[in-house]
Amino acid sequence: MKGVAVTRGLGDVIPAPGEVRPDAAADFTIDSGTRISAAAGTEHVAEHLAAALRPATGYDLPVGGASLDAGAVAPGVIALAVDAALGSEAYRMEISPGGIVLTGGDPAGVFYGVQTLRQLLPAEIYAGVPRRVTWTVPGGTISDRPRFSYRSGMLDVARHFFTVAEVKSYLDTLVQFKINHLHLHLTDDQGWRIEIDSWPKLTAISGGEGTGVDGAGPGFYTKADYAELVAYAADRFVTIVPEIDMPGHVNAAQVAYPELTTDGIAPEPRTDVEVGYSSLVAAKEETYAFADDILREIAALTPGPYIHIGGDEALVTTAEDYRTFIERLLPLVVKHGKRPLGWHEMASADLPPTTIVQYWRIEATDDGTARAAAAGHKVIMSPADHTYLDMKYAADTTPGLDWAGLVSVEKAYAWDPADRLPGVTEESLLGVEAPLWSETLRTLADAQTMTFPRLPAIAEIGWSPRETHNWESFRTRLAACAPRWQAQGVAFHPAPEINWPH
Repeated sequence: MKGVAVTRGLGDVIPAPGEVRPDAAADFTIDSGTRISAAAGTEHVAEHLAAALRPATGYDLPVGGASLDAGAVAPGVIALAVDAALGSEAYRMEISPGGIVLTGGDPAGVFYGVQTLRQLLPAEIYAGVPRRVTWTVPGGTISDRPRFSYRSGMLDVARHFFTVAEVKSYLDTLVQFKINHLHLHLTDDQGWRIEIDSWPKLTAISGGEGTGVDGAGPGFYTKADYAELVAYAADRFVTIVPEIDMPGHVNAAQVAYPELTTDGIAPEPRTDVEVGYSSLVAAKEETYAFADDILREIAALTPGPYIHIGGDEALVTTAEDYRTFIERLLPLVVKHGKRPLGWHEMASADLPPTTIVQYWRIEATDDGTARAAAAGHKVIMSPADHTYLDMKYAADTTPGLDWAGLVSVEKAYAWDPADRLPGVTEESLLGVEAPLWSETLRTLADAQTMTFPRLPAIAEIGWSPRETHNWESFRTRLAACAPRWQAQGVAFHPAPEINWPH
């Protein structure tokens, strides 16, 4: 049978690669004789690639040891290699008629190169329906590296709970765009979603039936569940960032443990979408015993370097109490061997040197975040008017909210993190994040629809060189994602500003 026609150019992927040198005479054909070789440390990446290609191609694609001799690839081989000189997460892919050499600065770089390779193949490669035809990869060389080291999605599992299987599925869609962190918002007023041995009623009372917005999102992760998610993410070079939101957003905790309130009386459970009405008590030692226990157990479960402490929308906490709480809480995170990360409101307090500030508001300036950056703290950019995936695309779209405005795909792409806040320069930035809050979500399909096609815009901003930023190019490349999402069964919003294929 004749080979499948090349339907895309070498650089027609998301995120846009840093350097692309096409060679029309160097196309490589994947066929029944193709095999994959793996240098030390890349074996599981090779298995990921083989597992992705075997179902759709119908080919064996055996995986073996390294097949590079003085830099030359053996005929018919996709060779995975590591060269630390390329740098962390970087990769170089050389495609010729004889084979493909994919070299990463580390195994993560090889993995990201694999994501690029998958996008260079026809959409059918995602369908899992065997078609024993040849599959053509456009020839040439790609050299690529990330702009920022922190590229994240966030999933709110507190307002609506998502199962382990659903989180895995969601994560698998994110990594295709070189996202390397998944921030899990585990606790809020409407529910507590992570098992804590020392405070068992948190999940027994606030993780069960009737919790979540409208009481429609019950569930929680056991420690074994959470460990399973952490391991699954790590296998895909994703770091899980757990968030325990304090001192506000704690109604669910206070329902379970009334001693965390001012008067010792449990509040009523809340399943509405209001914010800012709950607070831990800065003057009570029970508050810090609670926080210390929670952080100790979360730190023990989390191999990644970060614990997110929330810190946002503590509207009924006085400014003095807020500073007192934050200045006692953050050293506890450090004590348990983790790096504190929190929403930018905490920049009003004195922060430990390793603390990271995450900006989430829509205002054009923020003095606290600018002061934190000037003091040497790294900043993650998540301005709600560009990155919040729970905002509606347009006034008539559902689900979604609109308090930060409508966020079309073009608006999600039309910003640069180094220009967003005065006083926060490129050098101050750790990276970007696209949060998805779940007040209006009820299914995984809802989450996918709000994420796609906007997440690729944030992913490109986080990965690609600033000089590659081009809306017309992006919208063309984005249109080519539709057949892949359809093949994978991923729901997405057919944004009218994109010329989707029929």
